[in-house]
Amino acid sequence: METKGTLIAGSHNRNEFVLINADEGSRVTSVTELSGQICQICGDEIELAETGEPFVACNECAFPVCRTCYEYERREGNQGCPQCKTRYKRLKGSARVEGDEDEEGIDDLENEFHIRDHGYSRDPNNIAEAMLSSRLNFGRYQQYSDSGLGMPLVPLLTYGEEDNGISSDKHALIIPPFRGKRIHPMPSLDPSITTQPRPMDPKKDLAVYGYGTVAWKEKMEDWKRKQNEKLQVVKHEGDGDGGDDFDDSDLPMMDEGRQPLSRKLPIAASRINPYRIIIILRLIILGLFFHYRILHPVNDAFGLWLTSVICEIWFAVSWILDQFPKWHPIERETYLDRLSLRYEKEGKPSELAPVDIFVSTVDPLKEPPLITANTVLSILAVDYPVDKVACYVSDDGAAMLTFEALSETAEFARKWVPFCKKFSIEPRAPEWYFSQKLDYLKDKVEPVFVRERRAMKREYEEFKVRINSLVSMAQKVPEDGWTMQDGTLWPGNNVRDHPGMIQVFLGQNGVRDLEGNELPRLIYVSREKRPGFEHHKKAGAMNALVRVSAIISNAPYLLNVDCDHYINNSKALREAMCFMMDPISGKKICYVQFPQRFDGIDRHDRYSNRNVVFFDINMKGLDGIQGPIYVGTGCVFRRQALYGYNAPVKKKPPGKTCNCWPTWCCCCFTLCKSGRKKGKSKSKPKDKKNKSSKELSTQIHALEHIEEGGFLSGVDKGKTMVMSQVKLEKRFGQSPVFIAAAVMENGGVPRGANSASLLKEAIHVISCGYEDKTEWGKEVGWIYGSVTEDILTGFKMHCHGWRSVYCIPKRPAFKGSAPINLSDRLHQVLRWALGSVEILLSRHCPIWYGYGCGLKWLERFSYINSIVYPLTSIPLLVYCTLPAVCLLTGKFIVPSISNYASIVFMGLFISIAATSIMEMQWGKVGIHDWWRNEQFWVIGGTSAHLFALFQGLLKVLAGVNTNFTVTSKGGDDGEFSDLYLFKWTSLLIAPTTLLILNIIGIAVGISDAINNGYESWGPLFGRLFFAMWVIVHLYPFLKGLMGKQDRVPTIIVVWAILLSSVLSLLWVRINPFVGRGGLVLEICGLNCD
Repeated sequence: METKGTLIAGSHNRNEFVLINADEGSRVTSVTELSGQICQICGDEIELAETGEPFVACNECAFPVCRTCYEYERREGNQGCPQCKTRYKRLKGSARVEGDEDEEGIDDLENEFHIRDHGYSRDPNNIAEAMLSSRLNFGRYQQYSDSGLGMPLVPLLTYGEEDNGISSDKHALIIPPFRGKRIHPMPSLDPSITTQPRPMDPKKDLAVYGYGTVAWKEKMEDWKRKQNEKLQVVKHEGDGDGGDDFDDSDLPMMDEGRQPLSRKLPIAASRINPYRIIIILRLIILGLFFHYRILHPVNDAFGLWLTSVICEIWFAVSWILDQFPKWHPIERETYLDRLSLRYEKEGKPSELAPVDIFVSTVDPLKEPPLITANTVLSILAVDYPVDKVACYVSDDGAAMLTFEALSETAEFARKWVPFCKKFSIEPRAPEWYFSQKLDYLKDKVEPVFVRERRAMKREYEEFKVRINSLVSMAQKVPEDGWTMQDGTLWPGNNVRDHPGMIQVFLGQNGVRDLEGNELPRLIYVSREKRPGFEHHKKAGAMNALVRVSAIISNAPYLLNVDCDHYINNSKALREAMCFMMDPISGKKICYVQFPQRFDGIDRHDRYSNRNVVFFDINMKGLDGIQGPIYVGTGCVFRRQALYGYNAPVKKKPPGKTCNCWPTWCCCCFTLCKSGRKKGKSKSKPKDKKNKSSKELSTQIHALEHIEEGGFLSGVDKGKTMVMSQVKLEKRFGQSPVFIAAAVMENGGVPRGANSASLLKEAIHVISCGYEDKTEWGKEVGWIYGSVTEDILTGFKMHCHGWRSVYCIPKRPAFKGSAPINLSDRLHQVLRWALGSVEILLSRHCPIWYGYGCGLKWLERFSYINSIVYPLTSIPLLVYCTLPAVCLLTGKFIVPSISNYASIVFMGLFISIAATSIMEMQWGKVGIHDWWRNEQFWVIGGTSAHLFALFQGLLKVLAGVNTNFTVTSKGGDDGEFSDLYLFKWTSLLIAPTTLLILNIIGIAVGISDAINNGYESWGPLFGRLFFAMWVIVHLYPFLKGLMGKQDRVPTIIVVWAILLSSVLSLLWVRINPFVGRGGLVLEICGLNCD
């Protein structure tokens, strides 16, 4: 689609369509590349056939081979295509060879049997003799073979005579010497070699006379045996749940280019089996623990005992929901070389599937444009065919700053992209590449690299200056609003009331890089916003990108990344395609999720920003069930799965019957089976949504055969087709172009579309009222109803029977920045927890939604755990308060511990520790990351999760909405400067109170033990351990409260406060100026009067 370098703005509802000449001078005329057809065997140009079109030898893959090479391969070679190995069919004008099938409808006897241009060609006897001569290679028609129409006379190794020393089946062909350009012998003999044709007995095998390869039968049998062995290996490596990923009818030949593109790597049995045994033992010990706790109440502290038991039961349920989805963890391995062999064949255009990449941004003052620019540059420089990549940037704030920054980014990409691909640098985001603390000269010995790197760094510094100047100018908005370069007012001056905007900065017919190479598409999109319409935040923006990308490029796969998540591994798309494009296992994959990795986090990771336990333990466990959950970024989708279609179902083979059973038995079995089905249908009606989704899938397959020129509107296929189109419009909206694109499973823009119609439709599908009375946000696209639309969207896909894949490349695919400040981190966690509460109170709650579909039980457990975890904040807060209450009152939640109780308690603690150690081993997680995760579980649970629970209840039940600001994405006031920045928020109240209470409780408990004697120290240790557990877990929170301490370490301050409190209370408790027996009054001997 060409836009002539203009910004397209418009509103479908208001019938507005404006072209704004924003950047006319930056366009560069595209260069037309002429690509001729060259034979891949001899290098000659392929001649034209009689029809005037290039000669095509193989109808399966159209591998470029000239006519001469085709004839030679059929006569002397393996008679098959060098690329797809398909046997060549006889084309008109070619001679028949052994093995050709009888063709119908081809009247070509003269060429078929070598009887052209001879006087006796019409004699039936001559024709019959010619046919026999062609098949058996004897008769008088061999004399015409030197004309090039028959089989050439090629001498045997024995030069026409039998040699008694050589076995008759070991004769081989000798190729005559050839001088010239071609690599195959021409159908003419070297006159220096005199050979006599010897007669052939048709009863003997051709191998006796030297035709064919040596010991061909033995080689073929050996090859088949090896293929069967490889096939068995592949089948054993498949899924253990019935083999859903493998279909025997679709298994390709097992050469290197046709083997599976990925494989599963189960955790070693020496690690996973002890881990499962420990989980079972922990369940048993947990049962014994609750048996003891319930049967042994504390009578003098019954309230504390009952409260603690209730909290512990909830913790046990939460642990079960979190633990069992990790029962079958797996890892995966990809084969990028096989992907290239299969889809990037030499001499042919790349067959890799196109990918549309979505980048979302809102406020450029909160999300710096320089970070967004680096993300876009890493996308444009990705190691993938440029004509297969299209980058869409969603500006949901309609900011001119983002538009101008993207224009500068497109210009800088002309220099940056060829530099990246020329020297294969990693990563391809310039900010992070130039800031690496590595020796960039390692493995780079070319002087030109050093020179060009220095020049590119200067170019990037100038680019940063231009971007920063735009940011500084945007700090003060003019009274009349922003104005573009041509004097036109910026259409997005009113953020809440503006038309939709589209600008194609780079594309197939747009700007090329400095070396004249094509660049990927770069498209700016800002959807229309009007007062009175619900825009659904990020989910609505992503759905708008889905529709506009379907109009412009319609790639079958989508990748979405946040504006601060750049591509760290240039082969990330290829990694995903190893799963998506695998013809065996890729048919049921809805998305490939990559783990989130982060830059700019302090070495100690104080607030567990890396979240390593979740990404390296929990997600690996889910990958062994039905796949990981969608985490909002770094995910490659199948477009058809986003449209709400059901996953393809493997056809079951027909049931086998036995003739030995009597007829009446079969009838009874049939009646029982049908009765069972009727009973099921009466007692448990099918879900209407499921049924309508299946019907829609059938209708879409029928609509794929509609003529695309009219975009479904001008086709009269009867009432059935009209009803199908009406249902599609109710599902996808009133855009015939989008509906035509939606039914194209392999993507591509519908034929017959011109730029004008596509532009109008692109503006139409991003209008604010397009989704009204459709299923967008309900069954199609990103699902609405929660601020964490990622969990809901992935859950709906899994309910449709799809499975997802977790891909962890050796080099992280994506990297981003995280809010390392305590307040920003807590607000981020608050947003996630609020979204979980919204899902918990909605109709899509996994507790009661999606039964009878393709969602597996352990996968459901994981989704339930992901939405109920905010509820844990209440028992966690109460449980963390109990130690202080016990220390202040002198009571405890556990009675005097017996020997049996001590064994149970010790067994529980050991099983908890053993489970964690085993998880760290197979998940390859360090103990530091695990401990930080445990600490922040307490910090977040007593602060953000608690507030999210109450705010979610207010929002859903009372309709009180809460607004969240976008967390800051970076800072430039020194390394880790945001870590020590303190921002007060109400989220800090609860954990601060817990800290103070437990510190005071420890002080009071120690003072009381000193005052009461050594007998009180025994019960005190249990209470002290309980309180210290809370303080140790809240220690990172305390460091965040105190900010940066240049001189006095935080731990010294903590212990100083603790000891001073203990000594102060102890002094008050002892009171050395007061006797133990009270005041003693004596009569004074002085007379005061």
